[in-house]
Amino acid sequence: MKKSILAAALLAAFAAPTALVSSACAEEAAAAPALTANIGLFSSYRFRGIDQTFGKPALQGGFDYAHSSGFYVGNWNSNVSSGAGFPDGNLEMDFYGGYKKAFGDFGLDVGAIYYYYPGSEMRGYTGGVNTGAADNKEVYIGGSWKFVSLKYSYAIDDYFATRGDSGAKTRGTSYLDLSANYDLGNGWGVNGHVGHLDYKNVTNGSYTDYKVGVTKDINGWVVGASWVDTNANSGFYTIRNSISDDGAGGTTTGSKTKDAGRGIAILSVSRTF
Repeated sequence: MKKSILAAALLAAFAAPTALVSSACAEEAAAAPALTANIGLFSSYRFRGIDQTFGKPALQGGFDYAHSSGFYVGNWNSNVSSGAGFPDGNLEMDFYGGYKKAFGDFGLDVGAIYYYYPGSEMRGYTGGVNTGAADNKEVYIGGSWKFVSLKYSYAIDDYFATRGDSGAKTRGTSYLDLSANYDLGNGWGVNGHVGHLDYKNVTNGSYTDYKVGVTKDINGWVVGASWVDTNANSGFYTIRNSISDDGAGGTTTGSKTKDAGRGIAILSVSRTF
């Protein structure tokens, strides 16, 4: 089992609802009126604190449809690096849906999300256990109070198509996310996040990540700066600048490596339409 793959497979930037990437969209989908679209440029893509683009910029965007009943569906997309755990793949596509309801200052959010990497091929990355495209399926439940939210996600299949120690299944891997977004007025805002990944049956796979950031709304465009860091095992979470299938049941890899959980400052500009 290649550690570099598992590392990146955590893809999962801070996204999934950590306001940096893929997950944030799922949490906010039901709060938006009817059909909305979003686009953003980030200096790097971190999912749950783990590097998805080998430190390079990411163009991200998607759409959300929220019904007045509270049900919502959406799609979110970003470029990724094949060496971050998606061999022969360079695109992440998330599809999600759920139900969100507000009770005064409190809120409830339940749903499911599917992470897909078209063109990726996992053959040879986990000792031959898994083949096909890298993907991940999760269900989640979240609650909020004013500007604070708590969300729990649970993988219902092998986590990002990986296997654990001695080929053990990674189904049941979970992620707990505590986030806060506070409006300071005059277009300024601050945000923070602490999350913990419990990687099922994987030694050195579990870790805690955090983020602190500030945003400024300028005529509808939101400019942001944040610091993202983790205590992820640096030996385990190593990614390469590229990885591909050699067509003979094995893989070829790039020459450069990075610690995917290292601390990093991220700049961004985004807008919702």
